[in-house]
Amino acid sequence: MAEETKEETKATEVHEEEVDLGEAGKKYQSLIENIEKLSVVELAELIKVLEKKFGVSAAAPVAAAVGAVEEKDAFNVVIKSSGDQKINVIKALREITGLGLKEAKDMSEKVPATVKEGAKKEEAETMKAKLEAAGATVELQ
Repeated sequence: MAEETKEETKATEVHEEEVDLGEAGKKYQSLIENIEKLSVVELAELIKVLEKKFGVSAAAPVAAAVGAVEEKDAFNVVIKSSGDQKINVIKALREITGLGLKEAKDMSEKVPATVKEGAKKEEAETMKAKLEAAGATVELQ
């Protein structure tokens, strides 16, 4: 029994360290102190009661955050303007796409024009860099 009391004391000591909660924490200090006194089982019951009372889920914000973190992995490379150096842009288009001279010229003149759809991030950034170096204005969508 004495060993169990020591373990409970250690567990309580770990959670009693001071944490600065700012103004909001000061406002709810007594509530926080009462929650600190609850056992894990009581805390789980409290969460269930609050979820039912207010019609919310404690897991919902976590799911939304995970969705927001996902990074886009496919891009469309779009020429917005060919700029003043159309010949260099046409050469860059031919190099990137493998198009013939006429097709590359038509693409450079009919802007905005999609150079490639669904390109991987690295490939799209490389294309954008080459086209911008040739004088074009490019956007990744």
